[in-house]
Amino acid sequence: MSPSRPPDPPARRAPSVRSRPAAAGPPSALPRHDLAAPAPDDVPFAVGTFDEIGPLSRADFPHRHTFYELVYVTHGRASHVIDLDAHPVRPPHLFVVTPGQVHHWQDQRDLRGHVLLCAAEFLLTFPADRAALHRSRHRSWRPRDAAQAGRIATLLRWATAEYRRGGPERGGTLRAYLHLLLTEVLRSRPTGPAPDPPPETTTRNRRAAAIARRFEELLAEPDLVGEPPRAYARRIGVSVRHLNDAVPLATGTTPARLIRRARVLEAKRLLARTDLTVAAIADRLRFADPAYFCRFFRREVGDSPGAFRRHGGKHHDHALPHIDAP
Repeated sequence: MSPSRPPDPPARRAPSVRSRPAAAGPPSALPRHDLAAPAPDDVPFAVGTFDEIGPLSRADFPHRHTFYELVYVTHGRASHVIDLDAHPVRPPHLFVVTPGQVHHWQDQRDLRGHVLLCAAEFLLTFPADRAALHRSRHRSWRPRDAAQAGRIATLLRWATAEYRRGGPERGGTLRAYLHLLLTEVLRSRPTGPAPDPPPETTTRNRRAAAIARRFEELLAEPDLVGEPPRAYARRIGVSVRHLNDAVPLATGTTPARLIRRARVLEAKRLLARTDLTVAAIADRLRFADPAYFCRFFRREVGDSPGAFRRHGGKHHDHALPHIDAP
């Protein structure tokens, strides 16, 4: 016998999603959204329908977050653009957007479903869930079958009911619902390949994985893109040598290579989603001069910044498995 659905208590005021200009950036730079709790002792978490979360949950302009967003669309049509990829929405359809990613909605029509927002500090109790969310970036899912779609919808309804109920003890329950939800997400069939995380069977591997997770989170901070490895090591609290040992052990690649990838991705975001000049983008990404940035970009992307801005910001549709597909 399946458990009965908790009753819906009266709605409570949700944390507000606030938009602010990019730090130290001109108005033409990408805005960033913060999650502001309605009370000092409230949890940095919100879940509800699109309407309950507010109009920014359907924002049709490119922006990024300082928090994680999980969206489960159950009705309507749209194109969800995450970084440079457009995902045609085919309900039921689930998306994960991680801090630092740029996304927006296009061609919306009667978009309905649930939106779950949580700050990174909400996940400190369960580091594995934080890692799972972070690994889920650049991916979208459709449930394997109607039974799994029903479980995901039920968990989101229960989490919404618990969130509305309020009370100081709800944080643990909400974390439990989020853990169950992530378990269902990771069991779903992704639309694109994603490597499994390396096994954390030894203390050394676990320590390396924790350092690598923090390093990748810092790479998602737009204000830090282009910093040298020693700057990231200082923020993590380890030596550069330790960083250079730990990150390849956990990820299979070097910090320098990951920094280069982050620089390329941020350059693409700014070229495709803002009207910043090439010189301004080079300065934001800490290049010595625009000419060096242009050489770097051409070497990494195979095109000049100007040509990419004119032609390279096109979105690519992903073929999605249908919920009834064998």
